[in-house]
Amino acid sequence: MIELAVEHDPDESCGLFAGPPGGMYVDMFFPIANVAPPERRPKIYTLDPTGYKNAESAADAAGMSILGVMHSHTHTVAYPSPTDVADAADVDPLGVFTFLIVSLEHPEPYMRAFRINGDVIEEVLVAVEPG
Repeated sequence: MIELAVEHDPDESCGLFAGPPGGMYVDMFFPIANVAPPERRPKIYTLDPTGYKNAESAADAAGMSILGVMHSHTHTVAYPSPTDVADAADVDPLGVFTFLIVSLEHPEPYMRAFRINGDVIEEVLVAVEPG
């Protein structure tokens, strides 16, 4: 996910991740094209609908569930912006997805994850296992 964010800088990158149903362990990542208008990509992302459907189909075929959305912030902290909170309500009205944000604001990229339900933002611990 960090590699994708760095590769697409200065535009925001995005994707979906999947794992066992009902769990929080991520087994699969699906980079998805950011189809926001080019002039808006440095500050916003829009998941390509076809890429989204393809990721859902691939996850289903592997017996996995989509667990959340990844996107990058190219110049700001890894914390949901007001736009991210509004988008979360559209993508995940029940507040079950995890939203992972990769920040490129410093020379060393970092990531944080959140559950967003309405205006409630709750941080989720991220642990990366070697492999």
